Amino acid sequence: MTVIFLNAAVVIFIYVLCWFVLAQLLKDNSIIDIAWGLGFTTVSFFGLFYWKPAFLPAYLLVGMVAIWGIRLGGHIFIRGRGKGEDWRYKKWREEWGKTFLIRTFFQVFMLQGFLMFLISSPIIQTLGMEGGSDGISLLQMVGIGLWLSGFLWEAISDYQLLQFKKDAANKGKIMMEGLWAYSRHPNYFGEIVLWWGIFIFTLPYGYWWLSLVSPLVVNWLLTRVSGVPMLERKYKGNEVYQAYIKRTGALIPNFFNKKQKK
Repeated sequence: MTVIFLNAAVVIFIYVLCWFVLAQLLKDNSIIDIAWGLGFTTVSFFGLFYWKPAFLPAYLLVGMVAIWGIRLGGHIFIRGRGKGEDWRYKKWREEWGKTFLIRTFFQVFMLQGFLMFLISSPIIQTLGMEGGSDGISLLQMVGIGLWLSGFLWEAISDYQLLQFKKDAANKGKIMMEGLWAYSRHPNYFGEIVLWWGIFIFTLPYGYWWLSLVSPLVVNWLLTRVSGVPMLERKYKGNEVYQAYIKRTGALIPNFFNKKQKK
């Protein structure tokens, strides 16, 4: 099992390093956001073709990860196309000054690679197994159901926000319609749910306590670090957004919430 994790770590390191070099050539570090979902897809396909798991659930797992990762990477690419470097990375570029390159390498790219490695733990364990049952248990069906629910919730909310921002009449406005009427960050809620689904799906394989790191890290990142907190700070002092906060929860959807007005 140790060799399997070392293999995955090397693959992730090379993958992130290539994106770092590309980012410096393009002078756009925000492309790491596109690389995020695609990185999990890369690890999954590596495991599939290098470790050659010979049981059906392994192929289903790769399918779930690939569908999520490719969809997310494509969405972020379309969302940022032609807009240049994202505001977060521009800010760091200005603040870090002469130490920008080294801090970018470690604090942006290598850090994301490390997090990718942690979150990939249930995928790595499952694909690296020498044997496994071809059957799908009831528990795994629950995992697939959670993954599908989370995936659809994230994809639909992302699509709704993208269409909202495409309308020039909405420039400067805050999205409070569709799934965004029930929580302020429905896309993050969906992502958390789908990773819990992947964790449950992989419970029959490897060590569950090691795989538990995956959804816990995702939950921590999105609720305490780069997800909800960062966007909430962006709208600090915005009266419309503060009113939105008072009537709408951050993550868990409230279907009894009154529909937001445009």
